[in-house]
Amino acid sequence: MKRSPNRPAAGRWQDAFIGLGSNLGRREDFLRKALKILLSHPAIKLVRASGIYSASPVGPPQPDFLNAAVHVRTVLPPRPLFRFLMKAERSLGRRRSGPSSGPGPRVIDLDLLLYGSRRMRSRTLTLPHPRMAGRKFVLVPLREIAPDAVVPGPNATVARLRRELTARGQKVKLCPHLTW
Repeated sequence: MKRSPNRPAAGRWQDAFIGLGSNLGRREDFLRKALKILLSHPAIKLVRASGIYSASPVGPPQPDFLNAAVHVRTVLPPRPLFRFLMKAERSLGRRRSGPSSGPGPRVIDLDLLLYGSRRMRSRTLTLPHPRMAGRKFVLVPLREIAPDAVVPGPNATVARLRRELTARGQKVKLCPHLTW
């Protein structure tokens, strides 16, 4: 009997951390819709969501982003989870021009930041996320929900990486009026 793609695979539940971002259109609506899509999958369970933050963009001139991070538990292996994130982006109108669409504006961006203590590198997926340690807009919301999570590679906690980050041009501010 063939397993349905929406049914959880047999396996252990793993902790995963996902970064969410949007800087086009009704940004808060895109973040909420993305979270709703993630949680519609029976193999993904929410543990905790950060607050929503306003962040200055990295890269070319563009509108400010809204960013957040979520901690989920899943039985999906990393690649199927990543494919589900890309499918969720497409369903919300995200169009990519290649394996990575670069640091430009987008209606939604879903990044698989951490998957347990897993390290991997393929053409389409690198774990941990290769640029997370240098991005305040990733580390600030992630520190809120998982300060003691260890990032493989540098083998440092999220809190330590945030403390050591000196990205002066990146402004990140909690938006207490925006809630899930």
